[in-house]
Amino acid sequence: MNPRHTNGKQAMGMWKRLWLWFDDLTGLGATLGPVMTHLVPRAKKTRWFYVLGSATLIVFLVQVITGIALSSSYVAGSGQAYESLRFITHNHLGRILRGIHDIGASAMIILIGLHAIRVYLMGSYKYPRQMNWLTGAGLLLFTILMAFTGQLLRWDQNGFWTAVVAAEQAGKVPIIGPWLAHFLLAGDTAGGATLSRFFAAHVFFVPACLFVFLGLHLYLVLYNGISEPPVKDKPVDPRTYRQEYEKLLEEKGRPFWPDFAWRDAFFAFLMVVVVFVLALVFGPPELGKLPDPSIVQAYPRPDWYLLWLFAILALLPAGLENYFIILGPLVVGVVLILLPFISGKGERNPLRRPWAMAAVAGIVIMVGTLWIAGERADWSPDFAATPLPVQVIGASSGPVYQGAQLFYSKGCEYCHNVAGYGGRRGPNLTTVGDRLTRDEMIIRIATGGTNMPPFGGNLTPQELNDLVSFLQSRKAP
Repeated sequence: MNPRHTNGKQAMGMWKRLWLWFDDLTGLGATLGPVMTHLVPRAKKTRWFYVLGSATLIVFLVQVITGIALSSSYVAGSGQAYESLRFITHNHLGRILRGIHDIGASAMIILIGLHAIRVYLMGSYKYPRQMNWLTGAGLLLFTILMAFTGQLLRWDQNGFWTAVVAAEQAGKVPIIGPWLAHFLLAGDTAGGATLSRFFAAHVFFVPACLFVFLGLHLYLVLYNGISEPPVKDKPVDPRTYRQEYEKLLEEKGRPFWPDFAWRDAFFAFLMVVVVFVLALVFGPPELGKLPDPSIVQAYPRPDWYLLWLFAILALLPAGLENYFIILGPLVVGVVLILLPFISGKGERNPLRRPWAMAAVAGIVIMVGTLWIAGERADWSPDFAATPLPVQVIGASSGPVYQGAQLFYSKGCEYCHNVAGYGGRRGPNLTTVGDRLTRDEMIIRIATGGTNMPPFGGNLTPQELNDLVSFLQSRKAP
């Protein structure tokens, strides 16, 4: 007999005896066995659509593991948070952990969003799975809260002012608004107490809610069973559905393990690999400058998953912003809660529910369009603008060149665009020399305008002359 074969059998026998001993003391096998081998409907054409939920769960566990590792070095104090993050980032392993945690948060939001779309389009929220839908909506909410509270923990200028703006928006809610703002900031102003509160929410409170809703969601999945693939002209009838479902499992059901579990395991493993590779390639987000409460004209930008909401608030007329802040979340919440009860029976197949597909397409297009607008953020100064190159200036010395340098150093380029360089908050000045006279330029620069501060006391006569010379040279070819 081959010695390797004998050693292999002995090793397997040892593990089997160890497992039997452990199972005898804990009863874990008797508990997990029925869970892992429960019958699920066959899904020949749609089986890969059912892996999104388990992949979200695995990515969440990755977030928990990396979060615990990062918290061992992170200091949740206003004087140490920024430096502790820099220390973590400058360490090779810490950089990878931060990258995994950041990209994992994005992956979790994408996966849970796709999972919600799949459930909606396939009508899996209908009877008897209404509570599955509600707990899933709660998981989506807490996932977004996890990501949002994590942004402040960077404790840079953007994260700091994002919390301040969020508190200002919350303060506009009738009656309880001031209390909400005070609760978010843990006081009347943002500071060390705000950081401690967000850290506690990110590390303890929100994950605790996630675990509770996750446990309830998984229990309901097991109790009600995994929804079968939708079939044309076979509507859901609450009076007969459970009997039909049990019959389907008896005739065509297959055990989850191992017939279906391998797909979930493969896809979840693939997602973890993708997150790890992206973390190695791109790393964590760069830290901005230290928070400076004295800068009152800040333009914070949320992370990508809330950019569409950022765009809505920026594009809405000032008179409608307060109404949207209150009514928007209220309407979305009411729709998510009432949907499975109002539409809890009837057709499940998306081809028989064109309004459902139209709703998803409309939401995706709307969010995508607003996301692009939020990414461009034409209404915000571009603080990352770079000085104009010589070929755009048209001179390498003299008043025009000196004026171009002032155009950048005085912050004009943050809001005004010249030949594709700079921000878009103010008018495009690429051909301003064709539109304004020299005197009109001097008056506008000295006295300011809408969203533009006056520069009369901030420029010497020579600097004003150079700046106007540069602007006068901006003409159509």
